[in-house]
Amino acid sequence: MVRINGTDQDAAGMTLTEYLAQANYDPRRIAIARNDEIVPKAQFDEVVLRDGDIVEIVTFMGGGSGRSAAGKTE
Repeated sequence: MVRINGTDQDAAGMTLTEYLAQANYDPRRIAIARNDEIVPKAQFDEVVLRDGDIVEIVTFMGGGSGRSAAGKTE
């Protein structure tokens, strides 16, 4: 089992690219840490998930920070 975002997944043996496709993630809008190390996007095809891996996937969302150009909260 691979722990992905706190949930055990049967993803051992898959590359990150394969897992992302299966789970419907857009690889252009995410960052991944595997066992506390950032995985560069260029390596998603090469990194094979293994039993015991801990993976965190962060999705970037569109929108603003809630601050105006002057740095004041809107």
